[in-house]
Amino acid sequence: MLFAHDNVSENGIFILKEAPTSNVQLAYPGSDFYTEFGNFKVIGAGLNPSDLHPSEWRRGYGFATGVYAGEENNSYIALREYQKKIRIQKPGRDEMVLMNTWGDRGQDSRVKEKFALEELEAGAKLGITHFQLDDGWQTGRSSNSAQKGGTLTNIWDNKSYWEPNPEKFPNGLEPIIKKGKELGIEICLWFNPSKDNSNQHWEKDANALIGFYQKYGIRTFKIDGVNLPDKLAEVNFRKFLDKVSSETKNNVVFNLDVTAGRRGGYHYLNEYGNIFLENRYTDWTNYYPYTTLRNLWTLSKYVPAQNFQIEFLNKWRNLDKYPANDIYAPKNYSFDYLFAITMFAQPLAWFEGTGLPAEAFESSKLIKTYKEHNTKIHAGKIFPIGNEPDGKQWTGFQSIGNEKEGYILVFRENNVASKKAVKTWLPVGKRVIFKPIAGNGKVFESQVLEEGEIIFELAKKNSFALFTYTIK
Repeated sequence: MLFAHDNVSENGIFILKEAPTSNVQLAYPGSDFYTEFGNFKVIGAGLNPSDLHPSEWRRGYGFATGVYAGEENNSYIALREYQKKIRIQKPGRDEMVLMNTWGDRGQDSRVKEKFALEELEAGAKLGITHFQLDDGWQTGRSSNSAQKGGTLTNIWDNKSYWEPNPEKFPNGLEPIIKKGKELGIEICLWFNPSKDNSNQHWEKDANALIGFYQKYGIRTFKIDGVNLPDKLAEVNFRKFLDKVSSETKNNVVFNLDVTAGRRGGYHYLNEYGNIFLENRYTDWTNYYPYTTLRNLWTLSKYVPAQNFQIEFLNKWRNLDKYPANDIYAPKNYSFDYLFAITMFAQPLAWFEGTGLPAEAFESSKLIKTYKEHNTKIHAGKIFPIGNEPDGKQWTGFQSIGNEKEGYILVFRENNVASKKAVKTWLPVGKRVIFKPIAGNGKVFESQVLEEGEIIFELAKKNSFALFTYTIK
């Protein structure tokens, strides 16, 4: 991204290069923009001369230019106006509280019919809307299997690779689909496209997903293991996504895993669904609530937060692996707090529901409240507020619905102050009414201070409040 502001006229422009992150772009020239005395150039189209085709157009990296006037915040608002039109979110299709059991590191060892049915029961009790069978539901064994001998190459040598495993699911997926419908939960699948010879089997991959949509009505697929080492691989991968989208009338949602390798990312191939952002596990002590919050907070200024799947984990697992005096360990936060971190994104329940203790299901009240508001929250322009999270700040998010109303989610991390002036995106000098709908807030009215600050109050450390706000 490039932002350019004229301090005389108070006008500016932004240029968004629609490409993967710089370090994985194809034919990367070493930078993305060239600027000199008022001249701005986007460089690096992602194409080499050898990538051109005699009878087929080859798509390079595109760019979007936008204009704005006034303060710096208006540049990000203008950018967001554009980004929200790349994929129009449909509540019945794109809103999800999705549970995927891979986060408890059982891998494919527990995936089977009985386990899935029990997970659905637990998920319904918690309030999830989608349940995703990750790697292990299929007949083929992947290289991520808990058992040896799996592979993700030459997948189509095994024509039954993407059929339900007959040993684990002797009745096919029908009982899982039926149970999901009874409980109001959509069934979703993990899928790893064949990457042989620059994704040459893209059409077979597409037909497999179209078949699941037509047979079972499954329309949400986690797309994992993608590798786009060259332009042909990228072209074929897009053909795969386009064919599935077209033949399902754009009803399919792709959870695009961007955790490794040369893939799409924040600004490329992002019109097909949402972004599976990161893998975090208590098993390896790389799940810390404040770092998850910080990642979303930092990105949300530049990428719509509602485009991300953001994880919350079973905080009762692996307690002994975190130092006893670690004040930032997951055990020191309520389960409600962990879920609240994800609310302005698409919540990802990254655990086995059957492994949760009874107290975890008390969060079903918060999840129910969230589902009553998530569509309106995500319909707004979401931006970070307060300070960058580091475990001891006042921080959060604001969803700007229109000129008069929206939502604010504020967190008091492990901070000594029970009151704090938090910088928001509200207009200075206006009076605003705040009404709490979740968490630990109270009704109050306040005037917006300089730099958009509002004084919030939360009595306890590691607590949060979700408010609706109305500008008088």
